[in-house]
Amino acid sequence: MASPVTPGVPDLTISDLAGRHVTVAGLGVSGVPAARALRGLGASVTVVNGGDGEKQRAEAAELEALGGVTVRLGDGDTLPEGTELVVTTPGWKPGSPLFRAAAEAGVPVWGDVELAWRLRGTRAGKPAPPWLAVTGTNGKTTTTRMLAAILEAAGLRTAAVGNIGVSLLDVVLGDEPYDVLAVELSSYQLHWAPSLRVHSGAVLNLAPDHLDWHGSMAAYAADKGRIYEGNQVACVYNVADPATEDLVRAADVEEGCRAIGFTLGTPGPSQLGVVDNILVDRAFVANRHKQAQELAEVSDVNPPAPHNIANALAAAALARAFGVPPSAVRDGLRAFRPDPHRVEHVADVAGVAYVDDSKATNTHAAQASLDSFEHIVWIAGGLAKGATFDELVLASAKRLRGVVLIGADRGLIREALARHAADVPVVDLDRTDTGAMAAAVREAARLARPGDTVLLAPACASMDMFANYNKRGDAFAAAVHDLASGRVPDEQ
Repeated sequence: MASPVTPGVPDLTISDLAGRHVTVAGLGVSGVPAARALRGLGASVTVVNGGDGEKQRAEAAELEALGGVTVRLGDGDTLPEGTELVVTTPGWKPGSPLFRAAAEAGVPVWGDVELAWRLRGTRAGKPAPPWLAVTGTNGKTTTTRMLAAILEAAGLRTAAVGNIGVSLLDVVLGDEPYDVLAVELSSYQLHWAPSLRVHSGAVLNLAPDHLDWHGSMAAYAADKGRIYEGNQVACVYNVADPATEDLVRAADVEEGCRAIGFTLGTPGPSQLGVVDNILVDRAFVANRHKQAQELAEVSDVNPPAPHNIANALAAAALARAFGVPPSAVRDGLRAFRPDPHRVEHVADVAGVAYVDDSKATNTHAAQASLDSFEHIVWIAGGLAKGATFDELVLASAKRLRGVVLIGADRGLIREALARHAADVPVVDLDRTDTGAMAAAVREAARLARPGDTVLLAPACASMDMFANYNKRGDAFAAAVHDLASGRVPDEQ
């Protein structure tokens, strides 16, 4: 489905917003700061939001107390009369009725990232810090936080912001003087950020995801590729994922900007890679054809799973593009601690390791997780979001000691297992209540042998059973701790 709004750079500028009628689509982490910022610029603001719950009403009351802001709950489809600009929060589909109405009326649409980009440097006496930007189907948050840790180790004032859960607008308009920002950007945010031009950007990987939003894989990839447009120093791509390099080739960048690859193998010139368990740089050295610079050891990466080493190399490439010394890469990676539910070791019980990768909400992420261990009892299932599982099962069959299936779409995984791993024992838990996780852990423990890993890498979203992947991972960890202590929780 093509977007009805062509996100070209509109003629409106920040200085034009005083007295203008701006509609903000959505509340939450992005919408509330956008409405505040626009009101501060003198715009007349209307916020529209489809939901009308207790949280939304509290946010609405906070905004309306500012004066000059109207919040319309329960109707996100109708374009308010007189709207001259729409600022959208991430997640609103391009084909939404609100945006169709904006297109028909000739009203431009900006995302919250576009607004933040245009507002940077508008505070008197506060220079705009450069942005080092990260996107990709998986690994964005980890890589962005690794990047921030490396920048901090170099003595730079920085913050990890954007899709990571920290509003770019709050940072751009805040009082903290940053040297550089580590910015995570989703495909949603990039779609509505036409004038974004970062110092250096990275696309970590590309796999089918959010296709219901973008309409096609080509459209999804094109939106990811926007991160490279106008790059000043480096376009960082994944050597193992040629589609990311294709996006670099298609980008219009500044003169002198370089394509920098990262690989888990031996790097070529203008690449970062791994040699004898050492992360090395052959891109930002005096003679990249004959020299390599040691950056860190694989053991400095936490956890040292292959996909996480790739994340570390991408973060290092962006940091090196900004002039960070090799020692800061090492020190930053050593200091970094991953967020919960990302290949997180929970406990060892009876010689079996229990690992929580609840964040593996799609097949691409689950594949990376499964590739990290030799013998696995796999806990999988949830909402498939239109995914198929044949390739995942086929690639991982030899590693599987057993599989425990939970969730609404577990049948899709069961069918793929029957086709490609018929000899692997499968326990199909025909329940979708939250208590099913405790039963899943007990069944996995029964299937596992000493030296195995029981891995929660669902390859599916969580909302059929849990509020989010965090709650799913918490339930797994609680069940593992109950197992370790010998407690048997009450069935729900």
